[in-house]
Amino acid sequence: MYHIDKQGKKPLGARIEDELMKYILQEPVEPGQKIPNEFELAKQFGVGRSTIREAVKGLVTRGVLEVRRGSGTYVINTNSFEEDPLGFGKIEDKYKMALDLFEVRLMIEPEIAAMACKNALGEDLKRLKRLCDETEQLYRGGHNHINKDIEFHTCIAHCSKNQVVETLIPVINTAVYTFANLTHRLLIKETLETHRAITDAILGRDSMGAKCAMMMHLTYNRQTIMKLLEEREKEGEYIRQI
Repeated sequence: MYHIDKQGKKPLGARIEDELMKYILQEPVEPGQKIPNEFELAKQFGVGRSTIREAVKGLVTRGVLEVRRGSGTYVINTNSFEEDPLGFGKIEDKYKMALDLFEVRLMIEPEIAAMACKNALGEDLKRLKRLCDETEQLYRGGHNHINKDIEFHTCIAHCSKNQVVETLIPVINTAVYTFANLTHRLLIKETLETHRAITDAILGRDSMGAKCAMMMHLTYNRQTIMKLLEEREKEGEYIRQI
């Protein structure tokens, strides 16, 4: 049984997520193999099953695990999304960070999409369409799509052919990752529609269309975070009253 420091600064679920990642790497549990069930993991780590579910959900979002109904939870990738060159991982309030990131993305990504229309090469456009298709397939199939979603937005930045924009890619990637971690597939329809609209506009060299589609994409995301924040505040107020 693992001995977890339950008084650490990180929330317990986040610490168990880190320990579960270590377990996968140290065993090792290879991609394609199944991890133990909730009951076994709860016993092994000395925590409740709800904490194990939270840890598993975190690793699903990070692209490490995939839950297959009626079969179990499988490792699909041991290279999780860990890029944090700007230190955003140290920010505790992820909802506030998500909103701040959206403000920055709204300033720059619509313009990046417009630049992509003007500067993308033929091979860039083919790759963008492929990534849009692949992200949609993963999303519709109920599979983890986060790494492919990040590739999609990174591709748009590359299409701009602006070397300064390329240095901002970690900001965009962190925003995509943070949003996925907080919302857990709440915007399937809206994401797929706006991804397709962005792609079609860039393929058609329609700068204004690409800019508007990207703004719509980010607006849907921001509204969802605002709603989750409102629900969290109401829940906190209810707890204080009782």
